[in-house]
Amino acid sequence: MEGLCSLTNTTSASDASCEAGLRLLVPGLLRSKRDAGDLEARLQCQLGVIEAVKAVFQHGVPLGASHGIGHQLGPLGVGHGETSCILLPAVCKYNVLANAERQAKVSEILWSEDRVASVLKERGLNRDEADLGDVLDAVIKELGLPRSLKSVGVQSDEKLLQGLAENSLQDPWCVTNPRPLKEQAEVMKILAMVA
Repeated sequence: MEGLCSLTNTTSASDASCEAGLRLLVPGLLRSKRDAGDLEARLQCQLGVIEAVKAVFQHGVPLGASHGIGHQLGPLGVGHGETSCILLPAVCKYNVLANAERQAKVSEILWSEDRVASVLKERGLNRDEADLGDVLDAVIKELGLPRSLKSVGVQSDEKLLQGLAENSLQDPWCVTNPRPLKEQAEVMKILAMVA
């Protein structure tokens, strides 16, 4: 998702890889959640990851704040796979002023997948009103994954969050975020959305 939402180094080839990965990974995750024994769904997830990472490793598309801030959550005991579940919807909402068109494209990709659209409708989303952050929030909740810092044991201690924000500014993917994060207050806006 960050590859498709990026404003740096994207090409039609990188976008195609990201889209292919997205179309495999999200429906595959939803299927795996419903039936842990669905080996085809697990294969789709694995193939989806391969497609998605091509944007970064083959095409040089940088990631954004979801990964940049997420890297700083690891030392606080948050697993790498959970960080984007917590951060990505909020980062999308923060970035919408910079990349609304690209976010709309990602949202349309997800709505075009029957399994995903079914989940979104079940969760009360309207295609014409929900933004990408809302769509991601619904999918992540359906998967039963954490959506807040509190849910993974990171308390809303002001000093802790300020340190997290300051450390995040040192991560290069905060700089390559569609709305580059250069000040602690910018990161704090995102953290406030996920506390």
